[in-house]
Amino acid sequence: MKITILQLFLHLLLLFGLSPLLSGVIGKTKALFAGRTGPPWLQLYYDIWKLFGKGLVLSRVTTWVFRAGPVVGLAVPVLAALLIPFGSIGAPLSFTGDLIFFIYLFGLARFFTACAALDTGSAFEGMGAVREVTFSCLAEPTVFFAFIVLARLSGSLSLDAMFGQTLAASWHSAAPSLLLILVCLFLVTLVENCRIPFDDPNTHLELTMIHEVMVLDHSGPDLGMILYGAAMKLFVLGALVVRLFLPGTTGSMILDLLLFAGGMLLLAVIIGVVESTMARLRLLRIPQLLVGASLLSFFSLILLLR
Repeated sequence: MKITILQLFLHLLLLFGLSPLLSGVIGKTKALFAGRTGPPWLQLYYDIWKLFGKGLVLSRVTTWVFRAGPVVGLAVPVLAALLIPFGSIGAPLSFTGDLIFFIYLFGLARFFTACAALDTGSAFEGMGAVREVTFSCLAEPTVFFAFIVLARLSGSLSLDAMFGQTLAASWHSAAPSLLLILVCLFLVTLVENCRIPFDDPNTHLELTMIHEVMVLDHSGPDLGMILYGAAMKLFVLGALVVRLFLPGTTGSMILDLLLFAGGMLLLAVIIGVVESTMARLRLLRIPQLLVGASLLSFFSLILLLR
């Protein structure tokens, strides 16, 4: 599928322009449940803008690895977004087997983020890096099984085809498998973005922090890149869930984009509801839930093969 310059522009505009808004929607949803006003809808935009205008403080013990972590963390979601369709706009970059490339792009970002945390020489940040890598390793089999199911249904090993026009027809022939995959990908979105019940992005308790502890020493533009990269990562992984939930098209590119954007905002509301109605799991329970998600995705594959 050929992508025009206009479609590429709209693809990147959605990624860069809408991704920070998801954080504002989640915050407003949680504030509504708590009976508070909450932060402004555009709070993350303000924070990123302010951080990029601040100075940078570096420890004497850090090396270039510490600076590379935020850069890779920002670049990876942008590149990963080019591999998946947004609404009726196909993926600008597509090739056979790109699903493997997609998964290990986030593995690369995780590796550099963990290395940047270890580069500070802090055992505290090293503890968070170990937890982050462990939970992500447990989540990867779920993504692989989910992609195998979608590859089987589409007959292609490209994400553009797997989440493309044939997905709507697949719901008629394999609805139980796709429903399980939808639940699994939603769980992966939560764990990969350090959301409740796996992690609390607002906590500062030493023994429970996972992702936040790895970025405590970052400041200024580096911290801005981390926040922006995290917002885009949520957008990219959430786009898989939305595309699976809303596979149909209307024939109008603008209307399809509006539906896709509405689906992303609805996903942010659902995440806010989950975080408002559930407590964070104990650390010992998180691996059990992730292994259960992997078994659930494997069961969806069994259903499809039958």
